[in-house]
Formats: sequence, structure tokens, C-alpha cells
Amino acid sequence: MTNQTQEAVGLSVVDAGDGFDGLRAGAPGPTGRPMPSFPPPPVLHGHGPARVIAMCNQKGGVGKTTSTINLGAALAEYGRKVLLVDFDPQGALSVGLGINPHELEKTIYNVLMERHADVRTAIRPSGIERLDLLPANIDLSAAEVQLVGEVAREQVLGRVLRPLLDDYDVILIDCQPSLGLLTVNALTASHGVVIPLECEFFALRGVALLVETIEKVKDRLNPGLEIDGILATMYDPRTLHSREVVARVVEAFGDIVFHTVIGRTVKFPDASVAAEPITTYASSHAGAYAYRLLARELIARGDAA
Repeated sequence: MTNQTQEAVGLSVVDAGDGFDGLRAGAPGPTGRPMPSFPPPPVLHGHGPARVIAMCNQKGGVGKTTSTINLGAALAEYGRKVLLVDFDPQGALSVGLGINPHELEKTIYNVLMERHADVRTAIRPSGIERLDLLPANIDLSAAEVQLVGEVAREQVLGRVLRPLLDDYDVILIDCQPSLGLLTVNALTASHGVVIPLECEFFALRGVALLVETIEKVKDRLNPGLEIDGILATMYDPRTLHSREVVARVVEAFGDIVFHTVIGRTVKFPDASVAAEPITTYASSHAGAYAYRLLARELIARGDAA
């Protein structure tokens, strides 16, 4: 691993290998806490039942879609079978994997609104081994209005995903940047929530509201829902502002904050333009190592298979 990579993910490394074999536990990480050692994930000999994780933040531009794609790809590299669910009418997740949302015959909208639709007919291969996509387009914006009159309207996505749980190890839902009915559906369908948080002061202000919403969903609709972690994104170790934001998040939320942070780099938009995860577009880049480390941390915490 290069010095640039070490700085970006906050690791001390004693040999190159695959970038992780020589991690030294206890080295200070970018969150200011000693960096644990996250072992290579165990090999799986079968798939399912899936753990469903919502990537959620009502603020836009914090790295939800980037994190969904790249965490999913990193988990797939480690042998996990992963389904990415595009639950944003903008369809950025679908576009980021090279699918034109305007040319889709079936999307998440169809399987939400057509009660007897087979969800498997809407799933598309991503081009990455063990990584599939349930796409979306602008049609999904109509679902928010149409679901209002449905019985158990908060549980429709959970019903749609239920037949898929035995097919996958992890299902990641890319939520839209709002706390409306679609996001409540995603939270109701999920076992856990990952909150991507831009390392910027104004991004901090909405986290308390989001956590309050998650607690309400847990109390009223989904007692098993947990916050898996807060993920610091767009981190720039050269700026005092980034470091202060991370320090304040850790002070407020403690161990809920992932040790892994995602650095700011032009490689992420470059990979999006190429319609690839960074793990294949720039496999040895610091950003790719960071998402692999996040996958290891998620598995080590018990929040993924």
C-alpha cells in the first residue's frame, strides 16, 4: 500500500501484500481512535439470508450512491452475493452502473405498485460478479403519492424484498435525499442503517433529525432496526475543518462511527463516468482500499455476513 493510501485510510502498514495483511492494530486512525485490525472475511459456503441495509441521509451530495455502489462491489469481492436497490427517483445508482434508466421496461416502481409482479424480472446484472441491481427511474417519484392510500403503506418495500432474502447475503438500499414515505419504507424493510456523512459542518446539523426519524421507525414499525454506523465521507486530512467535523461526530456518537473514513478524490466521479465501482476502475487507489476496509469492518461488526 502506498503512503498516499495509508494517509487516506489512516492505517499503519508493515508490508504491502493485498494492502491489509500488515495492518498494525492500535495505530491512530482518522477518527482519532486506535485503529482495530479487521481480519479477512471468512469464506461463505452458501448464500442468504440477506441482511438489508439502508444507506440513508436526508441531505443530498453526501456520498450515499457512491458508497452504495462501492461498498456493494467490495462485499462482492469478498465473496458476498449483493443486491443493490435503487430507491431514488433520480436513478443515480442505476446510471452509476451503466444502465440507462429511461430504457427500462421494469423497475422497482413496477414491483412496488403491481402486487403480483415478480421482483426477479426487474433485477439486472451489474457486470460485476455477485453484484446485482434492482433499478429505478423517475417513475418512482409517483409511488410516494400512490402509496399514501395503501394499507400498511410503510411496509410495501419489505414485502417486495422478502422473496429475495434467501438469494443474497447483503441487500443495500440507496435512499433518496428526503425523509418521506419512500425513505420510511426503506427503513421499515431494513435490519440496519448506514449514514454517510460529508465532513462538512452543515452536514452535521441534519444528523440529529435523521437519528430521531430512525428511532421513530424503530419504535412504531420496525423494532429490529439498528444504526450500523455513521460513515464519514469526502474527508480531507489536510484541512482542519474535516478533522474537526470527524472529531465532533465521534464525540457525539462514539462507537457508532465507523473507523473507516472515505477520502475526497476525483477518482470517484471518474469511476461514475466510467459506470464502474472504484474497486474495478482504479483497483489499487486509496478509495478502493477504503471501501474494502469498510466492507471488512461491516463484516467484523456482525452487520454483514
